[in-house]
Amino acid sequence: MSTKPDKKENVIIGVSFGYHDASCCIIKNGELVASAQEERFTRIKHDSSAPVNAFRYCLEAAGVDVQDVDALAYYEEPYDKISRQIWMGLQKNNSSERMRGIAGILLDSKKFEREINEKLGYQGDIHFIKHHLSHGASSFYFSGYEDADILTVDGVGEWQCMTYGYADRDDINIFESVDFPDSIGLLYSAITSYLGFEVNDGEYKVMGLAPYGEANQVDKIYQIIEEHRDGSFKLKDEYFSYVTDDAMYSEKMEELFGYKGRTPESKLLQFHMDMAKSIQVVIEELLFEKAMYIYKKHPSNNLCLAGGVALNCVAVGKLHKDGPFKNVFVQPAAGDAGGAIGAAAYIYKKLFGGHIQPLKNAYLGPEYSSDYILNILDEASVNYLDFRSKEAEMLDYVSDKLVDGNVIGWFHGRMEFGPRALGARSIIADPRKEDMRDRINGMVKLRESFRPFAPSVLSHKVQEHFSIDYESPYMLETCQVTSDLELPAITHVDGSGRLQTVTEEDNGRYARLIQKFDEKTGCPLVLNTSFNMRGEPIVCSPIDAIKCFIRSKMDVLVLEDYILLKEDIPEIWLYFAGREKIKKSNVNSMVYTLL
Repeated sequence: MSTKPDKKENVIIGVSFGYHDASCCIIKNGELVASAQEERFTRIKHDSSAPVNAFRYCLEAAGVDVQDVDALAYYEEPYDKISRQIWMGLQKNNSSERMRGIAGILLDSKKFEREINEKLGYQGDIHFIKHHLSHGASSFYFSGYEDADILTVDGVGEWQCMTYGYADRDDINIFESVDFPDSIGLLYSAITSYLGFEVNDGEYKVMGLAPYGEANQVDKIYQIIEEHRDGSFKLKDEYFSYVTDDAMYSEKMEELFGYKGRTPESKLLQFHMDMAKSIQVVIEELLFEKAMYIYKKHPSNNLCLAGGVALNCVAVGKLHKDGPFKNVFVQPAAGDAGGAIGAAAYIYKKLFGGHIQPLKNAYLGPEYSSDYILNILDEASVNYLDFRSKEAEMLDYVSDKLVDGNVIGWFHGRMEFGPRALGARSIIADPRKEDMRDRINGMVKLRESFRPFAPSVLSHKVQEHFSIDYESPYMLETCQVTSDLELPAITHVDGSGRLQTVTEEDNGRYARLIQKFDEKTGCPLVLNTSFNMRGEPIVCSPIDAIKCFIRSKMDVLVLEDYILLKEDIPEIWLYFAGREKIKKSNVNSMVYTLL
């Protein structure tokens, strides 16, 4: 495809939607300019709908109109996926329901093209990229490696559940796959469901629960795996129900383990903790086994991991430490949201060649000016501290608040892309406080008490406190905490931490805040967790941040150059924030929006 004679810029849009974690990105002249998940705008967690808001944001961030876009890349091949859905429909027990489902799929085979045309308003060329190719491209093209092995492991794309490939600057070659219904990702999701957590959301809870258990169910888990030699992997169908029913696991799995599936929100027993530990061990062993297989087939110093299983930071950390690869790269949105950037990069290379710039950082989302925020605060008639043009004073003030034991909402710069908060939309605190983890879990995040928190640590001091000798900027690996400091708030029960390394170049003001905290305490790290409450996406806008601040028990909110203290929030705000219904006549329009 050739560009217009007077056109100076090459622009590709990438989109992912239709299943979960819809997103959009834009690549302009080889650079990933912007990317964001739709959930951040709609406030619907894991929103799967066409990314209308993210699409609009990406165009604005790149400074282009929809007419300037050369092509749009969709992260999977709909017709291949339909073939699997039809096959699954034929396995269902109820014939009338089965036929209605198949008819619906066939009648709506143009759904994604239609939604791209009608909802996004894009009428140009659309390219459909294989799901696992999008995943692999999302890791390789942004890794900066000249060549790499690529291992993609997730639930399922069209048919593929795990793929082996290698890449260089010229192309990506996927040479082997394991296909549906045999899936390492779905194995982990089935156990997630068995443990009473939500599939596609609760897998990281299982990972966090695992250190509280013993790996005494490993042998039984391997009984539901028929084969896993070399590059192969096969499950025993009788233990799973995701092909024939809406459930993930069958009664036979309950019989094998001797317990009924846990009811969501019910008490966690030691058995559940042991199951979490056991499935975690199995996943670590399987991922290591498959990484060794690809290395033997195609030796390389570099491994690019992608797919939802690549977000299992414990498994990735152990593979990086003990595996044969010198370098391991996982891009920050390794799940389906990241498929958008892989699809866009792949089509960009096909159409224009040239070089895709490596990922500099994960700050690819919207940002809000001080003037924009000031207008909100003034309209709401709330007291605030103004630190415009006084960053040093602001950092001094905030670091003092950390030392004093305050929990702080930190909102600065462009929003992160991916599931991890990396110092742009974060809740931060002093990691040395004994009660801080329980306080934030119970009173701020309103989530399970076993959930761990991550440390953000100055990169040049990481080896003084953690057993890691390389940077981990996207919080996608765990390692042991080796610090002489007492760090109870970020040290998990097994002595590990899922850390983010921070530099001034990549993280700007956030790094300078940690540096100031280090100067005062001798502790070059802070507790960092995502700026949201349970069941909500990470905050995107200043209004999202203020809402979360009001409804949680955070002490301080930093909005760019402005600081709000909880004691300065009007009591009527706190009163209305706790009510389901708010009468607009009782508050001004901005306060009504906030509450």
